[in-house]
Amino acid sequence: MDWFRIPVGDWVADGFDWVKDNLGGLLDGIDVGLETLVDGLTDALTAVPVLVLVVLFALIGWFVRSWKLGVGTLLSMLFVVAMDMWVPALQTLSLVLIATVITIVIAVPLGVLAARSHVASAILRPVLDFMQTMPAFVYLIPTVIFFSIGVVPGVVSTIIFSLPPGVRLTELGIRGVDREKVEAGQAFGATPRQILFGIQLPLASRTIMSGINQVIMLALSMAVVAGIAGADGLGKIVVSAISTLQVGEGVEAGLSVVVLAIFLDRVTSALGSSTPSRGSLLSLLRRGDRGRAVARAA
Repeated sequence: MDWFRIPVGDWVADGFDWVKDNLGGLLDGIDVGLETLVDGLTDALTAVPVLVLVVLFALIGWFVRSWKLGVGTLLSMLFVVAMDMWVPALQTLSLVLIATVITIVIAVPLGVLAARSHVASAILRPVLDFMQTMPAFVYLIPTVIFFSIGVVPGVVSTIIFSLPPGVRLTELGIRGVDREKVEAGQAFGATPRQILFGIQLPLASRTIMSGINQVIMLALSMAVVAGIAGADGLGKIVVSAISTLQVGEGVEAGLSVVVLAIFLDRVTSALGSSTPSRGSLLSLLRRGDRGRAVARAA
């Protein structure tokens, strides 16, 4: 059946070779930029005294949600410190935060574009399906080829793997905005940009934050994959524990990932429940303040 074989693998390999030969400068720039961002954030976090940073995380949990989350964060972070997993946890946190920020910067505009254009939505949907169903470990093949071993393949793989829910939920949130509110903004003379930022995004904020929450969770789930690619952090410890059958060390690293996941999940969930500002076009429309709404839209 050799005559029936389609050499997809050969075509992909040739494509990778072409990218390396012709876009080497761009890849090197991405490599240096991402490594600098992750290492810089890691250095900044590790430079802060442990107890100060633990208290800061607890205060963030208290401020965005409740004192219960603050106390829980304090105890759970001290638990990570007691297991001697603090520095690897910060390395993983840095990777996740940088990957999440980059993913959000890409995902939200794509979601807005998909919500406003049926053509863009039709083009993006199969691409996102492909990205979401492809096994996570497969992403390591091109990223390691392009960027060698280190933290950068982990960041790039994490961005690709966690991008789909951010795009999908942004599109879903904007499409789910009440049409009457959009028409009211148009009636008051608001431009499409003012409607987007003053009505659609505030109303879709909870759905978008749910997408960001999913992005963070998927990014954390890629911690082990990033460890296989050579990125420092909890994933690297898990990979080492698997290869040497160190059960205790692997469980400690896994529990530290759980602590980070719970903290980030609760914080983003609390942020998603916040309401639009009183001065937004949406708030003015809700209160029926036609004069101020017209003035803001003008």
